[in-house]
Formats: sequence, structure tokens, C-alpha cells
Amino acid sequence: MARPYRSIHQSRVAYSSTIASLLVGTCAAMIALAPSWAAAADVNGKRPNIVLILADDLGYGDLQCYQAASKIPTPGIDRLAAEGMRFRDAHTPSSVCTPTRYGLLTGRYAWRTRMKSGVLNGYSPALIEAGRTTLASMLHERGYRTACVGKWHLGFGTQEPVDYAQPLVPGPTTVGFDESFVLPASLDMPPYVFVENGRPTIAPSASIGDSKMRRYGGEGFWRAGAIAPGFRHIDTLPTLSQRAVRFVKQQSREKPFFLYFPLTGPHTPWMPLEEFRGRSGAGYYGDFVAQVDATIASLLAALAERQLADNTLVIFTSDNGAHWLPSDIAEWGHRANADWRGQKADVWEGGHRVPLIVRWPGVVAPGSQSDRLVCLTDVMATVADLLGQRLGPEEGEDSFSFLGALAADKSTRPPREAIVHHSADGTFAIRQGPWKLAMKLGSHGFSEPRTVEPTPGGPQGQLYHLVDDPAESRNRWLDEPEVVARLSRLLAEYQSEGHSRLLEP
Repeated sequence: MARPYRSIHQSRVAYSSTIASLLVGTCAAMIALAPSWAAAADVNGKRPNIVLILADDLGYGDLQCYQAASKIPTPGIDRLAAEGMRFRDAHTPSSVCTPTRYGLLTGRYAWRTRMKSGVLNGYSPALIEAGRTTLASMLHERGYRTACVGKWHLGFGTQEPVDYAQPLVPGPTTVGFDESFVLPASLDMPPYVFVENGRPTIAPSASIGDSKMRRYGGEGFWRAGAIAPGFRHIDTLPTLSQRAVRFVKQQSREKPFFLYFPLTGPHTPWMPLEEFRGRSGAGYYGDFVAQVDATIASLLAALAERQLADNTLVIFTSDNGAHWLPSDIAEWGHRANADWRGQKADVWEGGHRVPLIVRWPGVVAPGSQSDRLVCLTDVMATVADLLGQRLGPEEGEDSFSFLGALAADKSTRPPREAIVHHSADGTFAIRQGPWKLAMKLGSHGFSEPRTVEPTPGGPQGQLYHLVDDPAESRNRWLDEPEVVARLSRLLAEYQSEGHSRLLEP
């Protein structure tokens, strides 16, 4: 029998003796919630449009609505937060991008696939399995017009290396998107080419040399490789912005739509347009964040222009923390990941704690905030809930709905009991309540020390109490052996059982 949800206060043994009452209680709660869910899903008598914006390497502390001391002006995103809900304990399932993107679109941890760590490149085969339900396919089946505009980074086809002279399927259009206009991977990975509905707009027949990072005196970091003639890195974000705005302006109030808009910034190369140069106090990176903010503002303006904003659920977040070094903090006085320890790729909080803002007029209270523990895999179950759709046992296996938090409904489905994170090299951490357990010592990402060998009698991993110690400065592994054992068991259960959410009968 599949393992149902267990309260964080229940042991596995105690659960078996209370399963009947829990199932009855869950069913009763679902019945009681039905009117509020239906109301949320039927604002103004219509299903809401959904716009999902995913920034690339944006830190928790880059936005002024999250950190007043930010050196970067972000008026567009700050306004979005003022008009919606700001989550303060939201996390990515991974501290690098490909696994987060898989989890966001499928509601499933990427380490359950063939990919156990790291990221794909521009020549990697498709990661999303054939037949797997995604946000796009679920919404397409419910009558939504679906589009993906931006950075894909989930692979094409079935063979490696990908042949860009052949149709690039599977890809976005085979996982539920009616149309797509995407960059294959990160903007620093070849081939540098736009792919529209499974075919390059211009074949990547030219080549380009590599370039150094801005922080080291270069013109913007990218790797050498194939490039489409006429492709310029600096034009990428404006081009994607134009395509996303065009899609919105083609929509009407008669048919709902879903736009997945994964940005290419502020990931390297930091390539702000001239009009954004000098806008921030954080160099090229900060100026590029300012351009990202303007990109989002232009999309929101298009929704307003088409009179679609009042019935559109907008979700904004980031795929992991910022790649912002201690030397960058020292130079600019800007803390891109706020006071959280570490950065992109790390198992520490700076790697996976991200901004999450939700605006939904008529449902989400303006200027509200939530301390609910949320993972980006939870978007799948939340959208299913607002559609009144129940996920099957092989759909969204690691997804928990937070619709009740959005609608300020106190009687929600059982909350998420824990989140599993992993670093760039695949080192696991698990968070439950205030406790966070990392299975090894070190960051296992970009920060030093990356790895630390345990000493005899010393801690084998890391345990932090994030309420008492949000900076992860005091390792309590040796002080709390029962917590270490409990979280280790829970992680092992999640890994072996194939799911972490309640599988309803």
C-alpha cells in the first residue's frame, strides 16, 4: 500500500493505528473546502489565466520587497508583491536549474529520474518522460491555450548529442505546450539559437569563442561553441520579452491561457542593455536584475492593456539562489542572497531559498505574506486544486497544494511535512519544521568549504535549527541524535517509496 501523508507530529508506527480517522478527517476537510476552492477557481465566473515567471539565478535578497537594503531597484516586482502575497519560506528542490525546472513542471523531484545531480547542456536529450503529466499538459487538457517562452534547459529528443538539423522532439510541444519559443539551455551554453515549435529559427551553423565573466574583467561569460548567424547574447532577454508580450496580446477573455515564462536572466552572461547600465549599486549583475524587473513589468503591463489582469494568477519565483561570491559582497556591499548562508549550487539556504510572489486579484489579499513552508514542486498540486482536479498516484508525487494559503482558508489540505533539497553534486538535505539536515559536511556547491571529511567522533553531516540559527552557523548534529535519526529515516522513506505527498484513495 502506498504511504499516505503523515503529520509531522506522528511517528510511522503511530500513523498505522490512526489511518482510518485521518482518512475520514481528510475527506471531511475536502468536502468542507470544496466551496472555497470552487470560488477560487471561478473568479468572475471564469477559470483564471495563469502566468508562471521563473527568473534564472535571482537571489532572495536582490528584491527590495525581500531585503530593504538591496542595492538594486526592482519597482516592477515590488509592485507585484504589494498587489499579492509574498512567501518568506519558499524553496527550490535543487540549488541548480535543470532539476528545479523539472520539479516545477512535473511536481516531482528530479532525482527520481535518470538525472541524479548537475544540469543538462544544450545537446542533452529530453528529461521529462514520455506520458508524464506536466502543468502544461494538465492545463491543455482543461481547455487552456499553453505557451512556453524562454529558457528551456530540459533537453530535446532522445539521442545525445542532439542533432539540431532534425526536429527537436520530444521537447516543449510534446509535454503540453501548444507553442514554444525557447533557448535550449543557459545563455552561457552552446548552441546559441532560438528554437520555435521544435525547430531552430536559424540553424546554429556558425561558431563563437568563449568569453570571461564580468567579475574577472570579461565581456560576459559564455562557452565556445555553435551559434546561429546573427545571434547576439545581449538581444536574448529583449527578444524573449517581446515574444511573451506578443503572446499575451493575442489572448482574449473568452479562452483561458497558461504562459510559462522562464527568463534567461540574471544568469551569466550579465548583459544589461545600455539603458539599464548604472541603475543599480551592484555592477553589471545588479543592472541586469534591473532589466529583469523591467521585463516582468512589461509583461504585467500587457496583461493590463488587454484587460486580462483581473482574472490572471501570476506566480513569480527563481530557479535557485544567486551566483554571488563573498568577493562580490565585499566589492559592492550587496547581499544577493540576503543573510542566508551560501549561494547557488550550495546545500545551504542561499542555494535554494528563493522569492515566491503570487498575485491573484479577488483571491489573494494585496500586501499579504506567508511563512508557510513551500517548494516549487507544489505549484502542480496548487493548480490542480484550483481546477478541482485530483492528481493520480503517478502525478505530482512530491507536490502539496498551497491554495488554502492563497485564499486565506485556514482549513486546508494537510500541509507539506518536509522538503528535500539537493546541491549541485547531488548531496541531499531535508527540512522539517525548524530543523534542516544535510547528509554531508560542506557546501557541495560553489561556496568554500565545498567538501569536509568527517573526523572520528565528529559530526558526519550538518543539522541546523533555522529558527534559532537562520545563518546555519551552529552544527547540532552531535547535540540532537534523535532529530538526526528521525530526519534520516524520513529522507530514506521518501527516496525508497517514490513519493512524498499523500496518495489519495
